[in-house]
Amino acid sequence: MNIYVRYFDQDALVYNFSDLLDFLSAIPDIRVTEELTEELRRYVESDMPYPKRIKVRPRVYFILIKTMAETMEEFKSNRKQIMQPAADADGFNKKEQRLAEISSPRGGWYKGTLRFKRVIQIPGTVKFRYQDTEFVALVKTHSAFGCYERLLNHLKQRTDIDQRSQFPSAKGQNFEYEYLGDSLPAEVLEEAQNPALV
Repeated sequence: MNIYVRYFDQDALVYNFSDLLDFLSAIPDIRVTEELTEELRRYVESDMPYPKRIKVRPRVYFILIKTMAETMEEFKSNRKQIMQPAADADGFNKKEQRLAEISSPRGGWYKGTLRFKRVIQIPGTVKFRYQDTEFVALVKTHSAFGCYERLLNHLKQRTDIDQRSQFPSAKGQNFEYEYLGDSLPAEVLEEAQNPALV
């Protein structure tokens, strides 16, 4: 298991504990104390699969992510290698945790729900308003994030949806998904016209 470490725009993929300490020691902002060294060692040697955020000073952190990636290019081009996180006692950033969760590789069928603000013309006027709209579809893809991207691309390509409509982030509460497995359950196939297949 390798470790991706990032502090602002400085990052590295390290292959052992010693390399991790060397990288952090080279950053002037980070004081590598005995306490920090022990905290890092516990994380690296533990079975904890989820990312860890470590405070440098108030509201400033560096992040560690365990990964199977062998190169930085592999890690950055495909975050499929990120292990699925769980809530940790250090209050790992929820948006980062959500991104890691939806990026985890899990091929198969998903039922995705996207709630967005659709631009609708007010009848009898030249004015427009936003209307909360929910779109549900079945998607076969490699991850929950792949499901989000397919839903978003489908909606943006539809001619009946104004391009000024506002779409949510994959990290927010307005994107939900349910993993259905490698094949669609019979009851879902019976209702295939609603939700749609995209």
